[in-house]
Amino acid sequence: MTVGIVAQRDNDRAMSLASRLTGRLADVGESVAVDQTTGAALDDHEAWDAVSPSTRPVEEMRDCDLVVSIGGDGTFLYAARGAGSTPLMGVNLGEVGFLNALAPEEAVETVVAEVEHIQKTGSARTRAMPRLRASGPGWELSPALNEVVVQGSHRGSGGGGTFEVRVDGSLYTSGHADGVLVATPTGSTAYNLSEGGPLVHPDVAGLVVTGMAEADGMPPLVVDADSDVVVTLTDAESGVVVSDGRVREEITPPERVTLSRASEPIRLAGPPLDFFTALGKLG
Repeated sequence: MTVGIVAQRDNDRAMSLASRLTGRLADVGESVAVDQTTGAALDDHEAWDAVSPSTRPVEEMRDCDLVVSIGGDGTFLYAARGAGSTPLMGVNLGEVGFLNALAPEEAVETVVAEVEHIQKTGSARTRAMPRLRASGPGWELSPALNEVVVQGSHRGSGGGGTFEVRVDGSLYTSGHADGVLVATPTGSTAYNLSEGGPLVHPDVAGLVVTGMAEADGMPPLVVDADSDVVVTLTDAESGVVVSDGRVREEITPPERVTLSRASEPIRLAGPPLDFFTALGKLG
C-alpha cells in the first residue's frame, strides 16, 4: 500500500514530522508518496531521513490507500481536493484545527496504527464529511468541503450585484448584496462565521445559506442537506464562483449557479474531532 503525505509549505515542524513519518512507514514495509511541494522542501530539510519517498501531483493522491495532511485547515483543504474518496487523516499544526483532529505528538504512531489496521482488514476506519458541488452552464467546480461563494467582481462600493436565491425551486430571498455563501456544517466555522452565519454542529445534515453584506434580505438559513440551492446573479458586469477559497470560475451575468451536496464525501480517518474544544479556541 501507499501512504500519501501533504505537508504545509514553509513550515519546519511540518517537514520534520513528514520526515519522521516516512521513516516509520518504511519500518512497517509501506511506501510513501508526497506532493511535489512537500518533496522539494524535504530534499532541502536537514532532518530528512535516508528513506526517500516518491513525488506526485496532489491531484494524484486519490490513488493512495491513505493520505495524511500535516499543517492547518488550509493544508487539509488542499489535500482533500486531491484525495477524492481516499481516507484522509489530518495532523493539526494550526491554532484552531476544525478539520485536523490529530495532535502532532501523537501523529506518527496513530498513522502507523491505522496503516496496520488497513493491512489486517483491507480498509480504514472512517467517517463521512459532506462536500458541496457548484455548477453552471458548461462548467462544474471541484467539490468544496467548507463553502462555495457566488459574488460580483469585487466586494464593497461598486461591487456585488443583484442576487436571487431559490431553495428547491422556492424563492428565499433577493436583492443587492456582495454575494451569497453556501456552506456545509464543516464549513460553518470558517468563512460563513465571519459573514454572520450560524455555527452548525458537524453531525447536522444540512447546508447553510448566508447573504454577504445584503442591502435588504433574509437572515442566514439552514436547509436540508439534499436541497438544491440556485443562486442567480444579475445587474453586474462580471462575477465569480469560488470553491473553498481556491478554485474559481469566472461567470458573466445573468447566470444561474446550482449548489448541491456532492455525491462523493470526504472519508475522514483518525480520532474524532472534539468540536466544542475547537470552538473554545475561537475566543
